[in-house]
Amino acid sequence: HVHGKDATVRWDVIREHGVFGRLPFVQMRTPGFGDSDWTRVISELRLAGYKGAIDIEGWHDPVYRGDLEITGQVRALEYLKQCRGGNSYLPNPV
Repeated sequence: HVHGKDATVRWDVIREHGVFGRLPFVQMRTPGFGDSDWTRVISELRLAGYKGAIDIEGWHDPVYRGDLEITGQVRALEYLKQCRGGNSYLPNPV
């Protein structure tokens, strides 16, 4: 399976302190709330023949955690559906 995670990279921190500095330069996010291009990720997975699941991971998101975790999970699911072709996506008959 594929882990559905996202991240926001803090380029300002990297420019000033580097990746080995004391300040965190990446913030883990739920898919759709970070910098990842999930349409491209899904396209690359399809080109490689992947047909499995994308497991949404949101427990690490600093905003959508605790009481908001399910809200973040649902938003991520809606976002990933759009990235794969929308809610009307249907696989070709086998």
